[in-house]
Amino acid sequence: MIQLKNNKLIQSALSDLKKLSKVEIAKKKLSFKFESEFLNYQPFLKEFSSQHYKIFNEISYQLDLQGSIVDLFGGEVVNKTENRPALHHQYRINQKSKEFNFKKITQPFIKRIKKEGFKNIITFGIGGSYEGPKLLQEFTKNQSSKLNYYFLSGPDKDEFNTVLKPLSEQKNFYIFSSKSLATDETLLCLKWLGQKRNSNNSIVITANSKKALSMGFAKECIVSFPDSVGGRYSIWSPISLTTGLENNFSSFLKGGSIADKMLLGNSKEDKQYQKFIKILAFSDLWFSNFKNKKNRVVLSYNWKLRSLTNYIQQLEMESLGKQANPRSIFKETGQSIFGGFGSTAQHSYFQLLHQGTAGFCTDIIYSASRSSPLSSAQAKGQAYLLSSDFRRSVNLLEKTNSNSPVNLFHLNKLTLAGLGFLLATWEHRVFITASMLEINPFDQYGVTAGKDIAKKFLS
Repeated sequence: MIQLKNNKLIQSALSDLKKLSKVEIAKKKLSFKFESEFLNYQPFLKEFSSQHYKIFNEISYQLDLQGSIVDLFGGEVVNKTENRPALHHQYRINQKSKEFNFKKITQPFIKRIKKEGFKNIITFGIGGSYEGPKLLQEFTKNQSSKLNYYFLSGPDKDEFNTVLKPLSEQKNFYIFSSKSLATDETLLCLKWLGQKRNSNNSIVITANSKKALSMGFAKECIVSFPDSVGGRYSIWSPISLTTGLENNFSSFLKGGSIADKMLLGNSKEDKQYQKFIKILAFSDLWFSNFKNKKNRVVLSYNWKLRSLTNYIQQLEMESLGKQANPRSIFKETGQSIFGGFGSTAQHSYFQLLHQGTAGFCTDIIYSASRSSPLSSAQAKGQAYLLSSDFRRSVNLLEKTNSNSPVNLFHLNKLTLAGLGFLLATWEHRVFITASMLEINPFDQYGVTAGKDIAKKFLS
């Protein structure tokens, strides 16, 4: 990749941004909307204008953002710390290959589960092995399903006993999900299960097949994926095998692949999509680095997406929660993400959002679902209230804050394809932000270090 960085131009752009940071309200309004088959987006970013976007875009050019994107999808070693590429997207765009064909890899195991008549599907995993499959299962939950799904993160035995004791052992199928097979929490659950686990009623999903064999798992019980697929990006991999039991998982992959093609494409629609992603990433950097808004609340106003915030928390905070690169002009890296199911969350901490003093940004995700008209109305109402001077015309709302930058996402289709498009889009947002920060979004030393230290306190 050719480095285009021109420090003089970057420093000039930085100076312009600092000048703009002293302006209360952006003079040139950001007039932009993105509309697609799956997703409509509308920004309410009062302090982020077309002028801000232009400056950030110049910086991205000097940092060769496009080259970084090409490197990612071209299989280059973008995870410099661990000396490997990041290939999770290959499940989306290269489904016919032997290594990344989700259907062919998982089909033998799915057939076996169905043939043997198991009723309870119990997945042991933590991090990406937990958040992704759990989100998908909640999203696709079929009320007429004859299967029951349980996700255990460990390491608390109360969780283990509470879930497993009421279940019939003869009807249980166990899935152990661990990329490294060194995950303490998952290994502890494996130990607790003991002799209840055998070749007929369990499988392991891992990037370390060799270790799985040494632990006593039969070859036919091992579902493998490459170590170039990071845990928090593994939702596209066999880690999500449970979703394939009753759903067309390829539609999820297709939705993600459409987002990938638009990121790499040259059509008018592709360029609009690329601008949409850049607005998300650039405004995140602007508000955290220049406006002291280091927190972002992510709210989903749809019950099927009640775990979406948890998923996004890991994706963003594990990818962007890094020390600043000394070379970077940006000194604040990832924002702190909090939130939840919107209709419930607004009774928990919306008092702080509307009248508190902390600076924050807001992402609101909703769908115009027939099953949730009130939730949809609440989503749109909160977006306008948090972002505008709407309160001036409503006496009852005079004392509320209305200075939060808001990104409003409307999901046109509550389908697996629509969800795939949304999650791939969020990954693109994270990658562009990381490229602008000049940090590696694919390692997680902070997680590993904490776990290593914990071992010293075990007796």
